[in-house]
Amino acid sequence: MDPLLILGIIIIFVVVIFLLIFVSYYNRIIRLENRIDNSWAQIDVQLRRRAELIPNLMETVKGYMKHEKEVLENVTKARTSLMDAKTPQKNIEADNMLTGALKTLFAVAENYPDLKANQNFLNLQDELTHTEDKIAYSRQHYNDTVLSFNNTIETFPGNFFARRMGKKEREMLQIPEASRELPKVKF
Repeated sequence: MDPLLILGIIIIFVVVIFLLIFVSYYNRIIRLENRIDNSWAQIDVQLRRRAELIPNLMETVKGYMKHEKEVLENVTKARTSLMDAKTPQKNIEADNMLTGALKTLFAVAENYPDLKANQNFLNLQDELTHTEDKIAYSRQHYNDTVLSFNNTIETFPGNFFARRMGKKEREMLQIPEASRELPKVKF
């Protein structure tokens, strides 16, 4: 057999293998990016759901907590920030602010036995708790997806293809230190 023919077949074989690997990694990277976008959309849905529950909660609480004006104003301000957030980073910052304001609201609500016994308040508090659980799960799913994406584009041979596609590492969602502190309640 002609050595040039064998060399030609080997070159074609190597090119085909390279193209198959490239297509495989291209599709994998695109699928992971789409999962990240979908995961973020799920977080956004839950954040919006929580923001929609807050006006009902506020109306229930207002009658009982007339002299806790600052707490109510902080919740309202945080909710407005969340509704106005346009970027994921601003959204997370506003969400953290709202989480802190809600923690303070529920801590203050402990001092109002009639409020704690109000069925509407209890239902809204339960809905918010379920929504918080969904938000936590959605954040975990987002971070897991970002981890898979980052691992794919940072390891060989994915990094080779990702560079050619112009793909960069994505940031995971993190809770700022200030949000980890317990709310301070003053009377």
